[in-house]
Amino acid sequence: MSETLYAPLPDRAVIRISGPDRVSFLQGLVSNNIEKITADHSGYGALLSPQGKFLFDFFVYQQDEDSLLIECERGEDGARAAELFKKLRMYKLRAKAELTDVTESYDVVAVFGDGALAALDLPDTPGATAPFADGIKAVDPRLSAMGARVLLPKNELAQMAAIGATESDESTYHQHRVLLGLPNGSEEMEIDRAILLENGFEELGGVDFKKGCYMGQELTARTKYRGLVRKRLLPITITGPAPEIGSLIMNGDKEAGTIRSIHGNAGLALIRLERIGDDAELMADDAKISVKVPDWVKLPETAA
Repeated sequence: MSETLYAPLPDRAVIRISGPDRVSFLQGLVSNNIEKITADHSGYGALLSPQGKFLFDFFVYQQDEDSLLIECERGEDGARAAELFKKLRMYKLRAKAELTDVTESYDVVAVFGDGALAALDLPDTPGATAPFADGIKAVDPRLSAMGARVLLPKNELAQMAAIGATESDESTYHQHRVLLGLPNGSEEMEIDRAILLENGFEELGGVDFKKGCYMGQELTARTKYRGLVRKRLLPITITGPAPEIGSLIMNGDKEAGTIRSIHGNAGLALIRLERIGDDAELMADDAKISVKVPDWVKLPETAA
């Protein structure tokens, strides 16, 4: 990808959390360490069910000394963002924190391709953050190869052309994303069923095992320390007619995984690790499926 591209992401919402208890409030809820969020560093994390299953993932930025911003999945007619807002408000209890939906104040923009970080004058460090045109620019906290995310005040998209970026679209962005193996919320992670470590959260910096208690911590920790990861969300390429999302991937007569998303001839699938050896011949309906294990993924030794 030889040029720097940008793509507005209309399916993203932004929630502001302000007040003196904003950090401690989130710290007891989400999988990552909110105390590490600063003006110079943004993060990625998730809100889990009490049983440790995925509910929401999001990026967290410091807006100013008194406020944090959560960039999350918007969903159809704003339903996913509204559900997260409601969930956070329910858990707020007596915490001195105020929640405000500020989605209409921002355009969320992905900047990617060769030279994206240089165009934004950002280092090749996941989460590195700086001000940008009265908004925020940050290296994707998951993986710097993904590029950067920009929270730009509405009607300021001309700032993208000013850094030499060419306008692209969501489809191109998502193809780039799935080839790197990065999940996109409920598109690939099944709500109230997905497990963080099957979806790369440890390697992608989305969970902190030293931060102390948070909701759903027990299952996440047990999965790690007992070595219970038997499936992984991995990039796939498809040769032949595209199968339906949700189709089973078969290795002969044995189930090898499930397709979670398709973008062009690529996608993401939840793959059983014991089914991806060199001799695997994977099919989904009439399509041949090839699985790629990205360099950042750490597989158990028995599956490597």
